[in-house]
Amino acid sequence: MKDKQINKNQITLPYIDDFLLYLKTSNYSEKTIYNYERDLVALAYFLQEIDIKFEEITKNTLLNYKAYLTSRDRKTPKSIISQKQLSSYSINRMLSVLRSYLKFLIDLDYEVPVEPTTIKLIKTEKKHPRVSEFEKIVKLIEAPSKIEKNNKVALRNRAVLETLFATGMRISELVNLKKSQIDKTGRIFIMGKGKKERFVYLTPRAHEHLINYLETRRNDNLPYLFIPYSGKNVQDKNKKISTNYLQEKIKKYRELLGINIPISAHSLRHGFATYLAEEGASPAAIQTLLGHESLNTTTRYINTSDKFAEKVHREFHPLKK
Repeated sequence: MKDKQINKNQITLPYIDDFLLYLKTSNYSEKTIYNYERDLVALAYFLQEIDIKFEEITKNTLLNYKAYLTSRDRKTPKSIISQKQLSSYSINRMLSVLRSYLKFLIDLDYEVPVEPTTIKLIKTEKKHPRVSEFEKIVKLIEAPSKIEKNNKVALRNRAVLETLFATGMRISELVNLKKSQIDKTGRIFIMGKGKKERFVYLTPRAHEHLINYLETRRNDNLPYLFIPYSGKNVQDKNKKISTNYLQEKIKKYRELLGINIPISAHSLRHGFATYLAEEGASPAAIQTLLGHESLNTTTRYINTSDKFAEKVHREFHPLKK
């Protein structure tokens, strides 16, 4: 991946290149492979710091590794002391990567120091997901038209936010969208997470804003739907807006509007699912639109609305009268 370098000389784990090749041939995404490699680099750093070889790992080593991951003294893949504490979800992801790596070594008939089953995940904190009120989400979506001084940027960013909330797509899917993926009716073909294909749909409102934005690009033949208007090589056919740019813009709009509940690109996806559920949409249909492999994942999205919970309580409680 561009702008992300890992020094492979720092990785002292056996068959690491073979493991990464296995991921690639198993059709894992480039981003996932990078994340796996990065997480194994963290393990390699830890082993170097305590002067233990991979073959000498014990259950006690794993216990210390968990403590290392929860501390602020661990090193990042760029050999920098981290100043940010990892969440329980991030730690469990790193432990799961180690599990997968050990299972791969076993498949190669390599003798592993500990069994994958001995790696226990830590308890995760249960958060109550917060979804902003619908009116505040609408204000955020409309913010570029009122805040941005550059008309092209305003039209593009408004189209971005309208598209995110209309379709519920992931931000990674949005930045990689090409104009050829959208038909005249506003249906968008998506190659999503895990190479899973699906269609998502623009609302008439979102489609109108997208058309307004594309009117400003009648004279270019650049393939990506949302392109940058500043920086070097703006006419580069491989150029597209970044996820970091969008997240920063959403944060800026939220702060200028005085919205106290954090809203991110993922929040718009979350809100999309929650408000569809509140209107009575089928969980199975929402699952298809979100591109979820499991209905359980979708259920976590659609069962978090306090408003929806209150509505169900008032309608179905046996002593409501």
